[in-house]
Amino acid sequence: MAARRWRGPGGEIDLILRTGGRLVFVEVKAAHSHAIAAERLSARQMGRIAASASAFLAGEPRGQDSEMSFEVALVDGAGRIAIVENAFGV
Repeated sequence: MAARRWRGPGGEIDLILRTGGRLVFVEVKAAHSHAIAAERLSARQMGRIAASASAFLAGEPRGQDSEMSFEVALVDGAGRIAIVENAFGV
């Protein structure tokens, strides 16, 4: 794990993971169901997370050219987790 609850200019990123040379920015959303959790992620929030990710990348050796992805971890009322890969379409 590279960071947990990392705060940048756009707001907080729940988790930042390193897998090989790739960075994975993860937003965690919880609700009674996975569908409701997914609805809680707005386009505005995705923009803020992307802005913070950009600030995080400024401190990386490859900067904005770093390999990365944005994922969402949906947590339902029973604690089951569903991962949405490349959730921001970046």
